[in-house]
Amino acid sequence: LAFNGAFHGRTSAAVAVSGYTANISELNSVHEVSFVQMNDLEAVRQALETNKYAAIIIEGIQGVGGIIEPNANFMQQISTLCTETGTKLILDEVQSGFGRTGKFFAHQHADIKPDLITIAKGMGNGFPMAGVLVGSNVPIKNGQLGSTFGGNHMACAAGLAGLEVIESEKLLENAANVGAQLKLALTKLPKVKEVRGRGLMLAIELTQPAADVRKNLLFEQKLFTGHSGKNAIRLLPPLNVSYEQAHVAVGMIEKAIKSTLL
Repeated sequence: LAFNGAFHGRTSAAVAVSGYTANISELNSVHEVSFVQMNDLEAVRQALETNKYAAIIIEGIQGVGGIIEPNANFMQQISTLCTETGTKLILDEVQSGFGRTGKFFAHQHADIKPDLITIAKGMGNGFPMAGVLVGSNVPIKNGQLGSTFGGNHMACAAGLAGLEVIESEKLLENAANVGAQLKLALTKLPKVKEVRGRGLMLAIELTQPAADVRKNLLFEQKLFTGHSGKNAIRLLPPLNVSYEQAHVAVGMIEKAIKSTLL
C-alpha cells in the first residue's frame, strides 16, 4: 500500500510504489500496489483490514510530491493498524531524514517506530551513500542484502564525519529553530498562498505559476531552489544555514516574486 504523490526512487519496485507517474513503464506493472490519499485514515484502515498487504510505505514528508506532511495522529494510527494486521511499516526517510526536519527522522515527530527505514542523501552529506535500517521483528539473514559498492570505506568515513558534525554543531536544533523562523517569514511574502513543511524542508505554494520566480531566483538572485508542481517552490537549505543567511534568502525570494507578479 502506498500513497498518491509519493516518490520512492527510479528502480522498478520503487517506481511501482511511487504515485509519480512520469517514470511508469510496463515493467512496473508486475508489482502489486494500491494507492490511497495521504492522511486518509479510513482508506488505509479499509485496505489493511483485508489482510492482503505485506507492507505500507510512506515518506516522512513527501518531497517530490510537494512537501506534503502526514499528520502525527495519522502516522500513529497507521502504525497501530500495521501492528494489528501484521503489516510491515516502511518509512522512506531518504529526503526527510538525517536532521532535515529538526529531528533525526521526520517520523519521530509522531513518536512511532517503523519496521524498516530507508536512508540516503544526507547520510553521506553529498557523497553517494544509502542504507536500510531493519527492525528486530523483520527476519533477515546475514548477507541477504548487499551490493558491489556497499559498505566501502570512503563512504563509511563520509557518513561518520557527517554524523559527528550533526551532533557537534547541534544541527538538529538549528534546523528546527531556523526552519521555524524561515517558515514564518515566508508566509508574509506577497502571492504566497501557503508554506508547508517542517524544519528545513519547506515548500512555498504561490497563487501563480512558480517557473518564472524560480528562473529569476537562479539567474538574477543566484539562489537555487527546487520545484514541485506548477505553483510550488521547494526549499532544502543546508542544515547549518544561519538566521542571517535565511533572512537574505527571504529577501531574494520576495524580490523574485515582486519582479514576476501577474
